[in-house]
Amino acid sequence: MEAFLSSTLAVAIAEIGDKTQLLTLFLVARFPAQRMAIILGILISTLVNHGISAWFGAWLVEWIPQNWVPWIIGLSFIAVGLWVLVPDKDDEEEGGALKYGAFIATCILFFIAEIGDKTQIATVILAARYEDALLAVVAGTTLGMLLANVPVAWFGGWLMQKIPLHWVRWSACGLFVLLGVASLTQL
Repeated sequence: MEAFLSSTLAVAIAEIGDKTQLLTLFLVARFPAQRMAIILGILISTLVNHGISAWFGAWLVEWIPQNWVPWIIGLSFIAVGLWVLVPDKDDEEEGGALKYGAFIATCILFFIAEIGDKTQIATVILAARYEDALLAVVAGTTLGMLLANVPVAWFGGWLMQKIPLHWVRWSACGLFVLLGVASLTQL
């Protein structure tokens, strides 16, 4: 349960103000009558992307000397915490994905947007931290992604004006640093 809750909270907070929310706004503007297809695309692409990331995190832990693992995990959480303070630039490439409709476009664009993103790196770290609970990590990170993006699909513009991004970024930073310190104190 700890793996699930930590994963959900970490990703939900880190995603607020992230480029995937901007992508959600873009997709809803492009396909206004297909919000459920967009949400389903977010779900599928996140499950695949974060599933691969969690597997990689668990695999990586097997090859690193055991006494290094808590240090790497703890310092990685702190690094991601500091990284969330840096605003994303809107760097998605549309390519030709939009011609395939809302669901396929969302799957493709979200999967690409998540490659190397903070939440993908966080998923790798969370899976390394909770290597015996990979399904809980993937379920948690996926739920966190949905908690951050589904409201944007429904209430996008209005919601983004009400939540101060500097508060969200500092909260996400605090959460990741706290997870890092908690990992380091288990040494």
